[in-house]
Amino acid sequence: MTDIVFWDVDTQHDFMSADGKLYVPGAESIIDNLRRLTVHARDVGIQIVASADDHTRDDAEISDTPDFSATYPPHCMRGTDGQARIPETAPRDPLVIETAERDADELIQALRTHRGEIVIHKQTVRVFDNPNTRTVVAWLDPRAVVVYGVALDICNRHAIEGLLEHCPDATIFVVTDAVKSIDTDAADALLRDWKARGVRLITTNEALRERAGVEVGG
Repeated sequence: MTDIVFWDVDTQHDFMSADGKLYVPGAESIIDNLRRLTVHARDVGIQIVASADDHTRDDAEISDTPDFSATYPPHCMRGTDGQARIPETAPRDPLVIETAERDADELIQALRTHRGEIVIHKQTVRVFDNPNTRTVVAWLDPRAVVVYGVALDICNRHAIEGLLEHCPDATIFVVTDAVKSIDTDAADALLRDWKARGVRLITTNEALRERAGVEVGG
């Protein structure tokens, strides 16, 4: 069992930068808090798991005539600057988990011997559409998961819903000043719903006060 995991959702240039292909409004305002969370996790040995869009033109989500519900304009295209993470959250020694399903035992062995961060690639808004995500979270078996990044009402939403389903015994935290949304009304409704379901809403300062998750995990 892992005491705590910091879960970084899609802090990539195309979402975080004003000139990005699918910029989340105001995302640059949370960059310092993202940096603080990342530095803290590394300093105290908290496992960082980061999801990342990794698109090609063949992905069903990518469209030149997007509806911004099931389809979106080209963004985070594989190998581009927009697909890379911002410097403040760029991973160290990452184990990249691609979307092709891996043998669970082989993946667990790779996780067991890896000492760096974990990056889970995805071609949809749902990180759990990567079939290997469930193996990763089952192996980590976290007591607490601290979630931040963008966009709260899209990819964070699906990450949190997946964690609630696949880590039912973990306490899920959302760092409210280290997330940004597309639709603020939808985001507020999600936060109210999650809180009613046991998700805890905290600030970056509150997350940083916890040494290694024992206290934050309750």
